[in-house]
Amino acid sequence: MARSWLEKGARRLHLVDLNGAFAGKPQNFAAIRSILRAVGDDIPVQLGGGIRDPDTIEKYIDGGLRYVIIGTAAVKNPGFLKDACTAFGGHIIVGLDAKDGKVATDGWSKLTGHEVVDPPASSRTGASSPSSIPTSAATACSRASTSKPP
Repeated sequence: MARSWLEKGARRLHLVDLNGAFAGKPQNFAAIRSILRAVGDDIPVQLGGGIRDPDTIEKYIDGGLRYVIIGTAAVKNPGFLKDACTAFGGHIIVGLDAKDGKVATDGWSKLTGHEVVDPPASSRTGASSPSSIPTSAATACSRASTSKPP
């Protein structure tokens, strides 16, 4: 399947370990490794879901993943986000999942008190500037995996 997206002209492949997001740790590493072996040299691959510690980030990057998406951990532990950006600069994407106007965490299963329009995580972490977090991704949970436009 990953190869077919590449053949259709995809410029980046976005993966989600939703089981990992619920569990709080990676659950599908073997499948992700297989995808990376199939297309990782041909297209940048990014992954979110269950990435909540530096060892997991390092394992994925060493395995060929270009970008890791930090969502729940960015909300619950902004200091971790700052440390990850420092240690793995250029490989971190902040993921923001939104449901009913609130930031959702833990595989979209929990709503926080943060409005979707709250200041970016970089301003809460003490990161030197928003450029410390080079990229962000947003998911409207009510539309994810439905093929409906946002």
